[in-house]
Amino acid sequence: MGKVVLARVDARLIHGQVMTSLSKSAGATAIFVADNPTAYDDFTKNIILGAGSRTGLKVRVLKEDGAVRYWNDRQYDDYNVILLTKSIEVMAEIIKGGVPIKNLNLGGIPQKPGLTSIIKEVSIDKNQLDILVDLRDNYGVNVYFQAIPSSRKVSLEEAERMFD
Repeated sequence: MGKVVLARVDARLIHGQVMTSLSKSAGATAIFVADNPTAYDDFTKNIILGAGSRTGLKVRVLKEDGAVRYWNDRQYDDYNVILLTKSIEVMAEIIKGGVPIKNLNLGGIPQKPGLTSIIKEVSIDKNQLDILVDLRDNYGVNVYFQAIPSSRKVSLEEAERMFD
């Protein structure tokens, strides 16, 4: 049976930091990208698969509901998976769909008007904060904000105080 060793929300999906430092620190053997636009775009999908193949890790690009189906059908085989989505909302649906996730890392959500910057690389709104609090309180997920393993980790509790 496989497991998710790290779930990460990052609008960039796979990039150098994920491929090197995060995969090593998490002990990953596979990276699964759950993103409908990427799954339906052969060009983007092939770029991600090509980038991943150079790491020695198994890389899969799944539809968002496919990440849940693959877990329910095969428990991610024997892979230690980094599960990547572009949004908090998609990750929440995957968790609510039954994929067991202990740790959720928010590492790359760009700043836009109306968002609160939690760390330099991650900005969220109140609705997204409420989703994260729900994941913590009702699904037992440890939520934290951290761009790369060597940078400071900000807890969900610290982020909540930013909205008071």
